[in-house]
Amino acid sequence: MAPCIALRSAMRSQLAFLTRQIVIGAREVESQKFSAATRWNSSLGAPVPEPNDDKAEKEVLDSMEQKVPKEKYKGHHMLSPFTAGWQSSDTHPLIIDKSEGVFVYDTNGNKYLDALAGLWCNPLGGNEPRLVAAATEQLNKLPFYHSFWNRTTQPSLDLAKEVLEIFKAKKMSKVFFTNGGSDANDTQVKLVWYYNNALGRHKKKKFIARQKSYHGSTLIAASLSGLTNLHQNFDLPLPFVLHTDCPHYWRYHLPGETEEDFATRLADNLEKLILKEGPETIAAFIAEPVMGAGGVIPPPATYFEKVICAFGRLGTMFGCDKYNIQPDLVSIAKALSSSYMPIGAMLVGKEVADVVLSESNKLGSFAHGFTYSGHPVACAVALETLKIYKERNLVEHVQNISPLFQDGMRELAKSPIIGEMRGTGLIMGVEFTDNKSPSDVFPPEWGVGTYFGAQCAERGMLVRVAGDTIMMSPPFIMKPENFQQLIHIFGEALKSTEERIQYLKSQSNK
Repeated sequence: MAPCIALRSAMRSQLAFLTRQIVIGAREVESQKFSAATRWNSSLGAPVPEPNDDKAEKEVLDSMEQKVPKEKYKGHHMLSPFTAGWQSSDTHPLIIDKSEGVFVYDTNGNKYLDALAGLWCNPLGGNEPRLVAAATEQLNKLPFYHSFWNRTTQPSLDLAKEVLEIFKAKKMSKVFFTNGGSDANDTQVKLVWYYNNALGRHKKKKFIARQKSYHGSTLIAASLSGLTNLHQNFDLPLPFVLHTDCPHYWRYHLPGETEEDFATRLADNLEKLILKEGPETIAAFIAEPVMGAGGVIPPPATYFEKVICAFGRLGTMFGCDKYNIQPDLVSIAKALSSSYMPIGAMLVGKEVADVVLSESNKLGSFAHGFTYSGHPVACAVALETLKIYKERNLVEHVQNISPLFQDGMRELAKSPIIGEMRGTGLIMGVEFTDNKSPSDVFPPEWGVGTYFGAQCAERGMLVRVAGDTIMMSPPFIMKPENFQQLIHIFGEALKSTEERIQYLKSQSNK
C-alpha cells in the first residue's frame, strides 16, 4: 500500500498524504524599538515599530490607561506563548474575564466581539450550557483515567466511534487521541515512520511541507511549519523536513499566469523536489487545506483538493469533504470540543492501522501515547459538542450565514489600502498593501496592521494581527446583527487606518 494524493496528476504514488484541520501562529518581523501604541496592540512575537508621532502616541496611551486592569499584572510570572518579552515586562496584559456567546469581557468590563473565535477554535462561543453540564457530570463521575494497556473509559470509546462515523471522505479504522493539534502532527510523523519501517522501507523518512504553513509549535510540528520565527534560535527545522512553494496565487503568480497554470507550476516544482531527493526517501506531504498563519490563503484552483478547519467552518463537516480528498491519515483538534477542553485526535486508515497493529504484536506494544490521551472529561465534552453540531445542523447553518460575512466584508475591499481580501465560509484574511499590489508593501515602521488592530479593539472587536494581515474566523453562532457589528467596526477601523496612512505619507514627503 502506498498512501498518496495527487496535486493535479503530478505526484501519483509518491506521497503519503496527511490532512490537517488546525491553524494558528504568527508572522515573523524584525525586533526593534517599539512605541507604546505598537506594544499594546501587537499580537506578534516581535511587532513592527510605529513612527514618532506625539499626538497618535498620546491618543493610544490615553486609551491604554482606560484598559489597564484593576490589578496590575505588568511583569507577571507567565512565560507567555507567542509573546515578546517586553510585552509582559513593560505592559499590562489584556485579561479576559468572562464570555457570553460571541462576546468576551475584560476585567474592566469592556466588551469585545470575538472575531477570531478565541484562536479559530470556539465555534459555539461562550457559555454553552450543555458543554458545561457535560464536563460537570463527567468530573463528578470519573474526573480522570488513562487509556494505556487496554484500559480506558467509556467517553473515550464513544468519541472514537462517533468521530469515525462522521468522517465520510474515506472509511477510517482507528482514532488516536492527543491533547491538541501539535502533538497530533508529531504523532503523524512517528506513525508514518513506524509504518514504513514495518514494511522494510527504512529510507522513507522525509516530510514535505510548504513555506508559510503552520502545523504546530512542538519540535516536529514546528519543523513542519514554514514560518521562520518558529525556527529561529530553536535549531529548527529538523533535517528530515523539506519545504516547497507557498500556494498564494495573488502574491506569487507570474505575469499572465492563470490560477490553473500557477497550480501546475507548483505541482511540477513539488515533483522535481521529490525526484531530486529520491521518491524512495519521501514519507509524506503535509498541508493545511487553507493556510491560516500564513494569512488565510485558500488553495488556487486545481491545486489539490483539501481544507483548513474541520467541523463546518468552510461549510462542510471536514475539509476533505470540500476538496474531495481521500486521505490515509487525518489530524483534528480545535473545534472538536469547541475548545471547552483541550483535545485533539488522529484518524488512521485501515491499511496503515493494520500494519501498525501487526508490528506492535511483534514488538510487544505500540509504544507511543500521552498521559491525557482520551481524557474522559475532554471526550465527554467533545461528544456533546458533536451532538450539538448535528442537532443544530451547523454545517448547513454556516452555509447559510457565511454570505453575510463574506459578501459584507467584500464591500470594503475597494479600499485603496486593501491589497487582497481572501477567504471562504467563516474564515477571512485581509492584507494591507499600497496600490492593491502585492509588491507595494507599507514600510514596516508604519505598523499598519498593528494600528488597525488597535482601532478594532478600541471599538470593541478583537481580530488577529500578523504583520499587515488581519485574520478573522467568527463563531458559528453569529447572528445577522453580529455580522453587521463586525463589518461596521471593521469599516470604521479601516477609515481611521486610511487616514493614518495618508498622514504618514504626507510626513514622508516633507
